[in-house]
Amino acid sequence: MPEDVALIAPQAACVKCPIRYRAVCAHCEKDELDILEDAKVYRTYSAGQVVAWSGDRMDFVASVVSGVATLTQTMEDGRTQMVGLLLPSDFLGRPGRERVSYTVTATTDLLLCCFRRKPFEQLLARTPRLTQRLLEMTLDELDAAREWLLLLGRKSAREKIASLLAILCRREAALNKDVATGRMTVLLPLTREAMADYLGLTLETVSRQITALKKDGIIDMVGKRQINVPSYQDLVAESGDDADGGPLI
Repeated sequence: MPEDVALIAPQAACVKCPIRYRAVCAHCEKDELDILEDAKVYRTYSAGQVVAWSGDRMDFVASVVSGVATLTQTMEDGRTQMVGLLLPSDFLGRPGRERVSYTVTATTDLLLCCFRRKPFEQLLARTPRLTQRLLEMTLDELDAAREWLLLLGRKSAREKIASLLAILCRREAALNKDVATGRMTVLLPLTREAMADYLGLTLETVSRQITALKKDGIIDMVGKRQINVPSYQDLVAESGDDADGGPLI
């Protein structure tokens, strides 16, 4: 990890961490947290900075404490595609793999809780709770990827926008140990251009559908990034999913 990209940041105690019960350490007991506490280092990235380039060696793994990062792939002809988002509590890096498969870029100011990859792999071998939680997160990511295939392949432009906003609402609620319901407020981590790339739409279509959702009272925007959702249930209905976020049958 290039030292000129990230800045070392003051660390918070694991027991006071805002992602304590959502991150890879969620199941750890106090003695295991103490080991992680001694091994971790916080690093910050400014919006637009690259955390890791595709194909480069990556000697660390990390949990996103705050902020958002994008995962992108570049084709041989230079075209790029956003293939994922990293939100608070998401895990970055892959134990057992030295090189990163995607370019990871901070979309907003980003705070990572980092561990050197080799020591973390050794810790996994002797800490079953850590291994179990990483497996759970990996399976959740697989489920999310399958749902995203449905979104890209079958949903309308309006449903795609509503689905992305509903995902952000659910993640915000989960971090606050709450259930997504009723009125909610979220910060949109992507520009409209980035949303178009991520959702497979044109910029004009994204802008048009956001305007339509505002006109219909499904969302209300404060500035360019803050989105007020008067009724989470109404937003989910627009996404074509049920209240739990799964596809309607």
